[in-house]
Amino acid sequence: MSWMIYGAYGYTGRLVAALAAERGELPILAGRDERRLRTLGERFELEYRTVNLSDPAELRAALKGIEVVAHCAGPFSSTSAPMVDACLATSTHYLDITGEIDVFESVLARDDEARHAGVVLLPGAGFDVVPSDCLAALLARALPGAQRLELALRGTGGVSPGTAKTAMESLGTTARARVGGVIGPVPSDRRRRQVEFADGKTTAHAIAWGDVSTAFRSTGIGDIVVYAAMPPAIAPVMALAQVAGPATRSRLVQSLLKRTVGRLPGPSAETRAKTQGQLWGQVTDASGTSVSGTITTLDPYDLTADSVVRIAQRLGTGTVPPGAYTPSQALGADFVRDLDGARVSTIA
Repeated sequence: MSWMIYGAYGYTGRLVAALAAERGELPILAGRDERRLRTLGERFELEYRTVNLSDPAELRAALKGIEVVAHCAGPFSSTSAPMVDACLATSTHYLDITGEIDVFESVLARDDEARHAGVVLLPGAGFDVVPSDCLAALLARALPGAQRLELALRGTGGVSPGTAKTAMESLGTTARARVGGVIGPVPSDRRRRQVEFADGKTTAHAIAWGDVSTAFRSTGIGDIVVYAAMPPAIAPVMALAQVAGPATRSRLVQSLLKRTVGRLPGPSAETRAKTQGQLWGQVTDASGTSVSGTITTLDPYDLTADSVVRIAQRLGTGTVPPGAYTPSQALGADFVRDLDGARVSTIA
């Protein structure tokens, strides 16, 4: 299979490239910076291509002969659309690692185009949102007719520059949920709750997370709130946002914040080895019956690398029919059980 990692020299892209090389895969590395690509290509003995997303013709030419693109260059609010356009034009399967609600809505809305082009579009192929999407689908399967879904996540490690930049884009905006099938602000009485993760109980706060989009398509449930227990590394920034409010949306402040977090090194291998991802979910039906469950994973960045490599391989086999999908729609609710280090609790 011929596949490409775009954004290969970013924090997560490097992890994907390293794991792919370790498993004997031969992805082509791609991005805008030839120097960084050359260094990475020499390190892993992999081919590389310099290409800019802002040049549609150049991008389509770079995708010639490529069966699958793993798009790892965020923020995806800016980078996803040109890559999807190019993939549809070149019959290249697309996956990314976004967690942004609006990006999911945009990509998944192109289902008809994907089917016509013979292409699979699969956003959210990493920690955002593979384990949570699979958990939602497992819970819905356990309680047919569920009308409410709540999900929560926690990671105790650091964050990458890309993750932090995406978080900066959400500062000063209202958390979002899905109520009555429609995406909007989180109801005032559901902005935080106690969550029983596998390793203990904690307070989590409602956030604008990708499952607000994807879980609706995966389960048909129209009432969805996603919560997070914020990692220590990002908590001070989030606290600042609460004080500054809408001021954080200004172009000047956004630019300053993104430059600042862009200097973050990302969690070290030693930190990741000591970190787990924690997920909790609960569905409830009209009678008040509830079913809940948890998933424990490797560090979110290590899970993302494993998931991306596995999904790229799966798409390359041609076993997923053309269309735009959530992870559980394309791969099944039990796909999460295949991931390294993932442990699904008894769903009860």
